[in-house]
Amino acid sequence: MVKRYYTFFFLMCATILQAQSYHKKHLEPKQDSIKKKELLKSLGNGFLPSKYFNADLRYLIKFNQYEGIRTGIGGLTNEAFSKKYRFNSYVVYGFKDHRFKYSIGGGFRLSDKSNTWINLSYTDDLQETGSTKFLTDKRFFQFFEPRLLNIDLFHKHITKSLSLEHRITPKLLSKTEFSVSNVNPTYSYNFISDGESISSFHLSSTKIGLQWNPFNTFKVSNKNTEEIEDGYPKFTLQYSKFFNDVLGSNFGFSKLDFRAIHKIGNENDAFSEITVVSGIARGNTPLTHLYHAYPNNITKETILQRFSVAGLNSFETMYFNEFFSDKFATFQLKHYLKPFSISARYKPQMVLITRYAVGDMNSPERHQNISFGSLKKGYTESGFELNKLLFGFGLSFTYRYGAYHLPNFEDNIAFKFTFNVSL
Repeated sequence: MVKRYYTFFFLMCATILQAQSYHKKHLEPKQDSIKKKELLKSLGNGFLPSKYFNADLRYLIKFNQYEGIRTGIGGLTNEAFSKKYRFNSYVVYGFKDHRFKYSIGGGFRLSDKSNTWINLSYTDDLQETGSTKFLTDKRFFQFFEPRLLNIDLFHKHITKSLSLEHRITPKLLSKTEFSVSNVNPTYSYNFISDGESISSFHLSSTKIGLQWNPFNTFKVSNKNTEEIEDGYPKFTLQYSKFFNDVLGSNFGFSKLDFRAIHKIGNENDAFSEITVVSGIARGNTPLTHLYHAYPNNITKETILQRFSVAGLNSFETMYFNEFFSDKFATFQLKHYLKPFSISARYKPQMVLITRYAVGDMNSPERHQNISFGSLKKGYTESGFELNKLLFGFGLSFTYRYGAYHLPNFEDNIAFKFTFNVSL
C-alpha cells in the first residue's frame, strides 16, 4: 500500500506541473502571470480554487498504519461565495479500518477590521495519541506527511465545538474554543481513575490560544489587516481546561502548552532556526491527551528496513510509542548552510540538526495495557540533511546518543530521505 501511496503522490505532482504548463501556453503573458501566481499561491496552501468553492488537497490521499489508504474530498467556500459567511466540510474513507470519517462546519464574520469569526463544527475522525494542536496555528499543507505513514496509535473522537477567532492587535491573535468530545482509543488501553478502570472518555473543555508575532510587519487599512513580512521570534501559548461532571464529562484536568520559534540570519544565505516546545498536564489525564516528542522511527531490525521519510520537526531516531510524558520540553536547532550554487536551478542545501527532549510522568502505572519509557534523563540526537538533490528529494542522517543510547549501534541510526518543494 505504501508503494501505491508514493505512486499516487508522484502522479499528483505531475498533474500539477501539467496544469501549470497548460496555463503557460494558453493565456496572454500578463494575464498568465497574474493567474499563475494566484494558482501557485492556492496550491501552496493546499487548495485547488474554483469560482465559489476551493477543493482541499489535504484529503485526497494519505496513508497510515491504522487506516491504510485514506482518501476523500473536502473544501470550503471562498470570498466569491460570501465575505461574511463560510462553510467547510470533508469526508474520507479508510480502506483498512473500513470506516468513513467526516466533518462539517461553518462560520460568520463579526468584524472585518479585527477579522473576528464565530465558528461551529461537528467532527467524527481520528487523532494521533499524544499529539497537541495549537488553535491559532496557520493552515499548513504538505504534499504528503512523512510521520503519518508510520503512525499506528490513534483514538477516535466525535467532537462538537464552538469557537471565536479575534485579532486583538495586528500582532496578537486569539482563539477560544468550547467543545464536547467522546474519545475511544483504537488500541487496548485502560486508565485507572479513583480505582475504576476506564476505556472511553467523555470530555468537556475550554481552550484559549494566543499567537504573538511582535516583529511581523503588517499593513493596516480600514477594512482589514494584511501581513507583509514575517518577523522573529514568534510565541504561541495555549491553556486547556477539561471539566469533570459537565455535560456528561468523566475527567477533569488541565494543560498548558508553549512554543517559541526564532530565526537568525538571512534565508537567502546561511541561517539558523531554533524551536522550543513545552507542555504540562495536571489532573486525571488519559494517555490520549498526554505528550510525546513527535517520534518518527519505526521498530524494524535494520537501518534499511527503517528507511522512510524524515519529518520537519520530529525526532528521527526516537521510536514510535517509546516515550510519553505529562510534562516535557523539546529544543531543536537547525543551521542551514548557504545553498551550493551548482547551477541556476540546481542548488542543494545542507542542514545541520541537533534535538533535545526531556520529560517525565507521574503515576505511569495508571496507564494500563501499554508500555512506554520516561524522558527524565534527557534525549539527544544530532545529524544532517542534504536537501533538494533531485526533484526536491534529499537525504537525512541522524544519530542517537547520550542517556538513551541503545546497546546495538545500528539501532541508534536513522537514515532517511527528505522532500522539499516550494511552489
